[in-house]
Amino acid sequence: MAYDYDLYVIGAGSGGVRASRISANYGARVAVAESTYLGGTCVNVGCVPKKLFVYGSHFHEEFEDAAGFGWQVNAEGFDWPTLRDNKSREIERLNGIYRNLLEGAGVDLHEGHAQLLDAHTVSVNGQTYTADKILIASGGWPSVPDFPGREHVITSNEAFYLPSFPQRVVVVGGGYIAVEFAGIFAGLGAQTTLMYRGPLFLRGFDNSVREFVAEELPKKNVNIRFDTQVERIEVAAKPTDSQHQEGQGEVRQLHLNDGSVVEADLVLYATGRKPNTQNLGLENAGVALGKGGEILVDEDYRTNVDNIYAIGDVTDRIQLTPVAIEEGMCIANNLFTDQPKKRLNYNNIATAVFCQPNIGTVGLTEAQAVADYPEDLDIYESTYKPMKHTLSGRDERSFMKMIVRRSTDVVLGVHMVGPDAGEIMQGMAVAMVAGATKTQFDETVGIHPTAAEELVTLREVSRQA
Repeated sequence: MAYDYDLYVIGAGSGGVRASRISANYGARVAVAESTYLGGTCVNVGCVPKKLFVYGSHFHEEFEDAAGFGWQVNAEGFDWPTLRDNKSREIERLNGIYRNLLEGAGVDLHEGHAQLLDAHTVSVNGQTYTADKILIASGGWPSVPDFPGREHVITSNEAFYLPSFPQRVVVVGGGYIAVEFAGIFAGLGAQTTLMYRGPLFLRGFDNSVREFVAEELPKKNVNIRFDTQVERIEVAAKPTDSQHQEGQGEVRQLHLNDGSVVEADLVLYATGRKPNTQNLGLENAGVALGKGGEILVDEDYRTNVDNIYAIGDVTDRIQLTPVAIEEGMCIANNLFTDQPKKRLNYNNIATAVFCQPNIGTVGLTEAQAVADYPEDLDIYESTYKPMKHTLSGRDERSFMKMIVRRSTDVVLGVHMVGPDAGEIMQGMAVAMVAGATKTQFDETVGIHPTAAEELVTLREVSRQA
């Protein structure tokens, strides 16, 4: 059968765009459909704008710290529309780059919601297209639980476009998105409370990191309330006193499981993301889903339908933009070249959390390492005051941790909390992918004075496990 396309991609996020244009560069006839915005979550309502907001939220500390270095700085205040609109212009620029990448590669862009009619047919805006291979790269979407008053909350998607800046914010959730946004709102001047239903946030990260961040975050003016559940949210009339700015809207009253009530101008729910598989017509093609709505794939990203593939957050494996991009590269290589098959190695994938202070991590957590190599581990830990704050006077500390398998000397995990943790951890990831040992770290001469040198000067074992 003659198809309109060799590959039809649903979703023009980072993974979908990479798979599309590289496949087209290999000579395939490719089309991609996108119903929202080019670049997906990361570019539009994820890591890119979020990090720009993190930069903006940190300036108040720079102004305060300057005094210790002899600078007299008078900050005249923060203007939310300036940050918001400058961010939006940068995102629009990036949207244009993605469009140019697709057009330059000869990929047909169909702007609209795509649905599968069968295993080889896609419908977009009333038009149907056939394809030999179909790739689902529709990403994820914020999820808010069903409870009384859920209509009075926003998600991270809306947080980037607020018409006015709130004075009092409650962030609900315990994942990295919740922790990041709590730091952003607090840094920009909002009275910020972070609520999490469990005893400690950042589940899945190393416990030492979680505990350290829980100690540091209150220093950034974030009020943390663990073991706290929101039972319902009601709206009250906005007070008219001078404490509240015009345009803030109605006041949210959060009724909590301990019987208390907390008021806020804005409630952000960051309680997880779900694979974006709704209304894609997957049932028409017989594509199997997991319990969480994720598309089930094998090690080559193939679904249970031979010609349909899926990559990125929609598969709910590792929700990271670089992972989706690499998966897209594998798809293009495996489907449209004679080169050896590519499969992404999911071990030692580094990641960063742009909370304040930053988290950087690569490799196994201590709990994972203990499960794999019990009674064969040396744990190295170090906490210290960053050099900058010896003059600024700020009460902020950094943390580093290294997990080593004693019998082989191989470094299994490196974790950091502190300024530029993400930048530092990229180099650690290279070393760990190469199989670096603790001896090789010890033999590496440090760059002085830097925070990174701490990782090559860890000499004393903190404990064994």
